[in-house]
Amino acid sequence: MRVVIVGGTSGIGLATAARLAAGGAEVFVTGRSEERLQAALKQLGDQASGEVLDARDTGAMRALFERLGSVDHVIITVTGRGGAGPLSSLTSETLTGAVQNKLVPQFLTAQAALGALSPGGSITFVTAASAGAAFPGASLLAAVNGAIEAAVPSLAVELAPIRVNAVSPGVIDTDWWSGLGDEARAAFLEGTAASLPVGRVGTPEDVATSIEYVVRNSFVTGTVLTVDGGGKLKA
Repeated sequence: MRVVIVGGTSGIGLATAARLAAGGAEVFVTGRSEERLQAALKQLGDQASGEVLDARDTGAMRALFERLGSVDHVIITVTGRGGAGPLSSLTSETLTGAVQNKLVPQFLTAQAALGALSPGGSITFVTAASAGAAFPGASLLAAVNGAIEAAVPSLAVELAPIRVNAVSPGVIDTDWWSGLGDEARAAFLEGTAASLPVGRVGTPEDVATSIEYVVRNSFVTGTVLTVDGGGKLKA
């Protein structure tokens, strides 16, 4: 099994690469940092290869899949920082940036992979549980992630027999939250953990387990799998 993980050099993408490689898959990871790429490849071992690539570079992404040839599964973990804030503070640049940094590269990566995917292969988008949440200041994040999730059933029908799914994480302890600063981040994660039915925030490995499930289970398509520790159950 040959798997391409776009954004696979850190966080959820790296945890997914490690899990799939441990299960015998050949994994190819991309990321924007040479330092992170080399660290990831060292961690992943002989089952992995990869290269530095910015998923927002559509031409480079198409060229990558042309070079790789046939692949079985593509996992797209591309995300962007920013986009949170009340409606009153959102600017045209903020709106455009949120779309350009996640929605556009996720869709165009899937498009670039079509010619390389084997029949019965799969595309897995990684979105965020903000798509179905109701938090003040999260409307733009909800809009971007919700747009990707809304497209999953249509793409599953359009691209069949290629399977299309999304995994939608809740609050996961990754570097995505580093912009808060150490103290604010720790307080946010602690407060979130206390509010969740499972009593903790998620780890990249929690999400990787779910991604592996939709990748390996050939009877799952058109599904958005939420992994949020019960966040949607909160009053």
